[in-house]
Amino acid sequence: MRVVAGDIGGTSTRLAWFETEGGVLTLCAEARFPSGEFGSLTEIVERFAREAGVIAQGACFGIAGPVRGGRVATPNLPWTVEGEELATALGLESVTLINDLEANAYGVPLLAKGDLHLLNHGNVDPMGNIAVISAGTGLGEVLAFRDGDGYRPIACEAGHADFAPRNELETELLLYLRDEHGRVSYERLLSGPGLRNIYRFFRDVRKIPESSGVAGEMRSGDPSAAISRAALAGSCPLCVQALELFVSLYGAEAGNAALRYLATGGLYLGGGIAPKILEALKEGTFMRSFTAKGRLSPLLEAIPVKVILNDRAALLGAGRCAALRGLN
Repeated sequence: MRVVAGDIGGTSTRLAWFETEGGVLTLCAEARFPSGEFGSLTEIVERFAREAGVIAQGACFGIAGPVRGGRVATPNLPWTVEGEELATALGLESVTLINDLEANAYGVPLLAKGDLHLLNHGNVDPMGNIAVISAGTGLGEVLAFRDGDGYRPIACEAGHADFAPRNELETELLLYLRDEHGRVSYERLLSGPGLRNIYRFFRDVRKIPESSGVAGEMRSGDPSAAISRAALAGSCPLCVQALELFVSLYGAEAGNAALRYLATGGLYLGGGIAPKILEALKEGTFMRSFTAKGRLSPLLEAIPVKVILNDRAALLGAGRCAALRGLN
């Protein structure tokens, strides 16, 4: 069976054409497009299909945003994605639209050992739920429960849940962002823009001096990448504090996700940020925040935690989903 798969995020759109047989995906063609340079996903899909000579029997697209009635209004792009339009573009009767974190969860069983970095060994419950939390352009979360021989994801928008501060510092941060945004979600902190928000808080409220070099890099390129680089190099105290708080908040919300979904089968960190700050995640702050859940701490200590290093996990998951839907 030949299927088209897509991983559509606020920064980039990745499309692939797979041949599937017996649960194995063989890549026929793949391309990446900068999402913001196109007026719609349909425009990108039409270009990919034309350039790759796509002939598909099914398709699935993992999209950052809530899917309702075959339609997605993307929160981080000025798009409305319509399943019927995409089906027409590919010459299909229908296509499957799923949340991008659902696609990540579908992709987890296809990952090899080298595609993952272990942060906490824990004790795997082979029949337990798994969860994925992904910080990137936005913040996504997903639960997947055991269903026969595999896992079935359940989409959610938990990344947009209310941010809950744990101490006085985080309360100051909440009040700082509330003045700007009104309501403050976890995505306002655990995302690329979120790291910039934390940086601005330490600069504006805690009055930590800003490095002129880092400020210049932020103006000329990706601000979050500039902050991360300087923090990991230890060359900017402001960046170091911003990244340290980001990692602590990431660990705390990952622990919240593990509790919400009882992820005794494992908690996975997806998205584009985690692999880039892996050294910071390994230092211990993340896991201390993850397990700091009072009476439930022993439960969290037993949950395996892994970082997804393969940036094609959601793309593979969308391909797997398309193949599974084609078999049903």
